Amino acid sequence: MKIIICGAGQVGWQIARHLSAENNDVTVVDSNPELVRRATETLDVAGVTGFASYPDVLDQAGANDADMIIAATFSDEVNMVTCQVAHSIFSVQRKIARLRAQSYLDAIYSDLYRRDHMPIDVVISPEREVAEAALRRLLSPATFDIEDFLDGQGQLIGVSLDESCAVLNTPLRQLSELFSTLRAIVVGVRRDGMLFVPEPGDQLFVGDQIYIFTHTEDLGRTLEIFGKSVKKRERVVIIGGGNVGLAVARKLEQRTDRVRAKVIEMDRSVAERAADALERTIVLHGDGLDSDLLEEANIQEADAVLAVTDDDKTNLLVSTRTKAAGCPMAIALVNDPSLNSLMGPLNIDAFVNPRATTVSSILRHVRLGRIRSVYSIGDAEAEVIEAQVMSPSPIVDQKVRDIPFPEGVLLGGIKKGNEVIRPTSTTVVEEGDVIVLFCLAKDVPEVERLIQPGIGYF
Repeated sequence: MKIIICGAGQVGWQIARHLSAENNDVTVVDSNPELVRRATETLDVAGVTGFASYPDVLDQAGANDADMIIAATFSDEVNMVTCQVAHSIFSVQRKIARLRAQSYLDAIYSDLYRRDHMPIDVVISPEREVAEAALRRLLSPATFDIEDFLDGQGQLIGVSLDESCAVLNTPLRQLSELFSTLRAIVVGVRRDGMLFVPEPGDQLFVGDQIYIFTHTEDLGRTLEIFGKSVKKRERVVIIGGGNVGLAVARKLEQRTDRVRAKVIEMDRSVAERAADALERTIVLHGDGLDSDLLEEANIQEADAVLAVTDDDKTNLLVSTRTKAAGCPMAIALVNDPSLNSLMGPLNIDAFVNPRATTVSSILRHVRLGRIRSVYSIGDAEAEVIEAQVMSPSPIVDQKVRDIPFPEGVLLGGIKKGNEVIRPTSTTVVEEGDVIVLFCLAKDVPEVERLIQPGIGYF
């Protein structure tokens, strides 16, 4: 496919990296020449410097014969106009726009995006995507990372191991014997700061951070086996009442199982807006780092704190302070992936990466056929790829043990029809199956080659 990506920031660059690696014809457009230069020098993409909404810039980028345009600049209005120009002048068939302002996303205005109005085929809201990711972390408190796959039937979870884990010092191959009906596989292990894909003879130790792919129905049992409580979180304190915090609080109010939430917001106008929008949630105006205010919010009695301000350092400090005050669980929103390594030393239980979440959401709508979803692990150290197997891929009709996956790749789950199974060495991968692979970053190109169905498919 010929794809134009407007916006060469972190989100645009990551999308360009994924799509160019799949042999798509990608052109990156940005008004910042340095960002365009970075993209063209590090990726196999073309670059155009200019404002994406200008017709002559899109013409220079090749919009006349483009199959898709992804508008991911920092401006909602530029993204919307870019899609309009791409449709009206260049007849680009598929248009995706990233929109942040919640007013543009209100359901009562959904007619705005009809083809005869503002022709945008897919609208991506980073705040809503991040709120969903934060809610998943909140409702699965024993994990530091969690993501849905296979239409919600499979989940990747990240778990930190301590002495309560019943399977420490046990070779992984024995887990299949001990728990023969458990649909779960340990696909990744981080030990002493190094992420690797385990071998069947490898053991798990205290301090390991492991990634497990599990059937959603087996999530509770999986957590128990690895020593994690599935205690429900009933009292939550949210630091930050902006779009993300407000969206999480609203979703908590809508749940049938009552979760009591309090929101702390420093900006008075934002706090007032949140108070007006929420029905059962208490909103406190003040600094989330203020010990007195945290005490007023009964932080010591809360089950979890969710720090989702627009400042990474504030989120980290708030999380650390609330843990010191007696809150058993802290989740921080962190934009800079290089800060993820501080989670352990700061005793922060989980994090949400908005960029990775947004990239994954956009790619979910971009891919045709084989690759349906991509989820980034850590600081782009690994990826979890969900792909549909299409002929003439070399893995069709092959047993898992005969597929030449690189050492840094492990098959976590397979969906055959409507059934999700745990793959074994003798499982045959068939055309139409949907597979989930854990891949170290260096092995992603080879995995994409193996699942490549051939250009004729498109």
